[in-house]
Order: sequence, then structure tokens, then C-alpha cells
Amino acid sequence: MATNLASLAFLAKSISDENRLRILFCVKNAKKSVSQIVEELALSQPLVSHHLKELKRSLLVQVERNGPFIYYELADKRIVRILEDLDSLAKDLLAQRSTF
Repeated sequence: MATNLASLAFLAKSISDENRLRILFCVKNAKKSVSQIVEELALSQPLVSHHLKELKRSLLVQVERNGPFIYYELADKRIVRILEDLDSLAKDLLAQRSTF
């Protein structure tokens, strides 16, 4: 299987921000509005909107408009499994590291 390294690098860059990861986990089980995400994560509305724009651009979240509200949800449930696997790998690798 050939790996599309450019696409992989694009997605890796998209999840390389801690706030974006927090947003992805925030919307993993349900659609949420920007205000719900802001409240749950205690981040500013402009910051959340910026990161949602990037997550939407990278196709990691889907957007649904319902009246005056815009809701965000994961584009694919596999995203959470991949992030959880990366978290497990990071914990294992960093447990072996003695210096940074």
C-alpha cells in the first residue's frame, strides 16, 4: 500500500495543536455549538472559532447549520481511535525517555 505522505503530513499538522486536540475530544460524542465548546474548554470564542476553521479545512470536523446556530461534530469516528492510539504510543515512548 502506497502512503500519501503529503496528505498524512497535512493531517498530522492539523492535529499538532493541543487546543485542536481538545476540541476534537470535546465533540467526539455529540454535535456542539461554538458556545458549548467555549464553555466546556474554557477557551475564548475567537480562539475556538480559529481552530474550528482549521479543523473544518482539514476535513476533521463536519459543520451543520440549524437556524442561527452552527454545530460541529467529528467527520469520522476513527479520528478518536487514532488519537487514543497516538496517546498510548506517546505515553509508552515518553515513559522510556529520561531527558528532553
